[in-house]
Amino acid sequence: MKLIIAMIQPHKLPDVKKALYDAEVYKMTVSNVLGCGQQRGFTETYRGVIHEVNLLKKIRLEIAVNEDFVEPTIRAIIKGAKTGTIGDGKILVLDLPECIRIRTGERGGKAIG
Repeated sequence: MKLIIAMIQPHKLPDVKKALYDAEVYKMTVSNVLGCGQQRGFTETYRGVIHEVNLLKKIRLEIAVNEDFVEPTIRAIIKGAKTGTIGDGKILVLDLPECIRIRTGERGGKAIG
């Protein structure tokens, strides 16, 4: 079992969701987060005062999958999120030692579904 965490641009969420659904990945957690990477933010002027914005809006996807869904999930996220410009995001793949479905008490791969 793996936990896939992806940081993507907010406007790419519908495209990523469609690509994930096409890959038969339906279960995910989506959060609004702030962060910066290589793009380092930007500066803007408001009423003559320069403001530095270095934390940008991002979407964090968390998807727990069984081993046979790892690569299809990664490919789907890349397909939906890639624009080819800086700031497209990152995908992290972590080992998931245990998963428990609260309602039934199922454990492991059965709990992920």
